[in-house]
Amino acid sequence: MSASTSSASASLSVHAQCELRAVIRFLHSRGETPAAIHRQLCTSYGSTSMSIKNVRKWCREFSNGRTNIHDEARSGRPSVSDNLQEQVESELREDRRVTVRELEEKLQIPKSLLHRIISDLGYRKCSARWVPKMLTEDHKRQRIESSREVLELYAEEGAVFLDSIVTGDETWVYHFTPESKQQSMEWRHSFSPQKRKFKVTQSARKIMATVFWDRKGVLLANRDYH
Repeated sequence: MSASTSSASASLSVHAQCELRAVIRFLHSRGETPAAIHRQLCTSYGSTSMSIKNVRKWCREFSNGRTNIHDEARSGRPSVSDNLQEQVESELREDRRVTVRELEEKLQIPKSLLHRIISDLGYRKCSARWVPKMLTEDHKRQRIESSREVLELYAEEGAVFLDSIVTGDETWVYHFTPESKQQSMEWRHSFSPQKRKFKVTQSARKIMATVFWDRKGVLLANRDYH
């Protein structure tokens, strides 16, 4: 990269939001799509210059006849600048587990404003989904091959093949599982006496129940005390 190109890239890294909007208005007038405009902005100004969501928003504004590239004065709650939204979104993308308190300390933004920005950006805190097993590519391949083999056997033998399939499973069963508060709910009038329920914990001892069955019914049920 030449010195002139490097200095030009450095100068574009510092910019005003109205400059980006002017570029969007120009490219939009030439028929460029929001995605294409966003790619050009990232190439010239950097990947954190403006999100694709805000590019689409400004394209809609210009399509609806807007010509002003500056923020309009509003009454009531002040608007959140695009630059502030970009800072928050950049931090969220860099660390998906960052807390609002950590963002508050790092960006020096009030917590109430942070919650509003995060909500406007469409983010929400989600937990990972629990699955029984994390299958590798080899596991997936083996399951596909087994499934194909079973389908081929069924195509050849029909119902006779189904009679040869035995399935088994096991689970822990407690000696006593108390009724939950949700299960004890009843329809009553507001003036009816309130029913009381003592809190009971499930039993400490449990049984490992193992069951095998085919398509006609249970073949074997075994229990192991612990």
